[in-house]
Amino acid sequence: MLQKFKKIDFVIVTVLVMLMIMSITSIYSVTKGDPKLDGSHIRMIAYYIVGFMAFFGMSLLDYRLLMKNALYIYLGGIALLIYVMFFGATINGSQGWINLGFLSLQPAEMFKLILIIFLTYVLIRKNKPRLSFIRDIIPVGLLAFIPFVLVMGINDLGNALSYVIILLGLLWIGNVKLTHALLGLVLVAGTFLGAAQAYIHYHDDIKAFMGEGSRAHWMERIDPWLVPEKATAKASWHTNNAKLAIASGGMGGEGFMKGTSVQSGRVPYTYSDSIFVQIAEEYGFIGSSVLLLLYFILIHRMILISLECKDRAGPFLIVGIVSMFLYQIFENIGMFIGLMPLTGITLPFISYGGTSLVISMASMGVAMSVRLHGREIDEDFPEPSTYRTAAQKS
Repeated sequence: MLQKFKKIDFVIVTVLVMLMIMSITSIYSVTKGDPKLDGSHIRMIAYYIVGFMAFFGMSLLDYRLLMKNALYIYLGGIALLIYVMFFGATINGSQGWINLGFLSLQPAEMFKLILIIFLTYVLIRKNKPRLSFIRDIIPVGLLAFIPFVLVMGINDLGNALSYVIILLGLLWIGNVKLTHALLGLVLVAGTFLGAAQAYIHYHDDIKAFMGEGSRAHWMERIDPWLVPEKATAKASWHTNNAKLAIASGGMGGEGFMKGTSVQSGRVPYTYSDSIFVQIAEEYGFIGSSVLLLLYFILIHRMILISLECKDRAGPFLIVGIVSMFLYQIFENIGMFIGLMPLTGITLPFISYGGTSLVISMASMGVAMSVRLHGREIDEDFPEPSTYRTAAQKS
């Protein structure tokens, strides 16, 4: 075990520690003195302790054990998603939480890593140089579609979309045919543009059909992004104030605990989903760039690990994890600068939240496990040369 510990990539560990420091200080900045949130940074330290335990635990665990139990892990995750559909606690419009009293679990967050593990298992078991549309892509797509529907049913658009991105990343490294990839891209783009135009043209009719309640919740998130001129003041308030706060940060920011918008409460959830707004306003363009640089280093190191891996499952897992993080980073930052719709997606390693952080740290642990255990080929998952070619392309 000591020999394995010495092989851990301490560049990744250093980056994680730096992200931890940025997260805790940012949470402290916007929760200090708040009667409901004061002390959140202390809880975040506790979450990080558990997170690093998950990171090192998963690093030392041979990831191929996850592959051999992938079906049971997937079925357990589906069971949790079904449970929260009927008995889940509702927080911020999403009925996706299991309240255990001393902590709350979010199965939709947990399922991202579960989906990566299971789809990796399915794809490498197929053992094909090219994926067939009928026999491979459609069945694999259905396995991702099931949790997608369940999570959409609990009003969690952000996590539901992450499943789609994970699926696309794993199909890519699985060596999907170029014609199928182009056809899928055209189909998705055409569907999106058609749906967007229909939404804009029939906005009033859709709004009347949706009525009030949870269904109207979707329109409040989409309107400021797609039809800002028709968005209500309530729906636009969050994103408009976020843009102003980011712009006011300038090059160097307004200073620690001096952000005018984030400290006054004009931007909600600055300790969780909106934490990038706090970083941009108080640390400015420089602070935001440092954060993005840390993410770049993290992703770069994971890609290097995938290129050095001799086992087929390793590169698949890495690509799935990288796809998950890239989507979360782009979506979280993009929704506050007008590029993406507002969704309940956390900023990895920075936003307050136990489930999100522990799953992100566990995912990094799986990537590290690939580094520690991926130098030998597992006989249970034979490795044709075509998959090595696909892995090298990643």
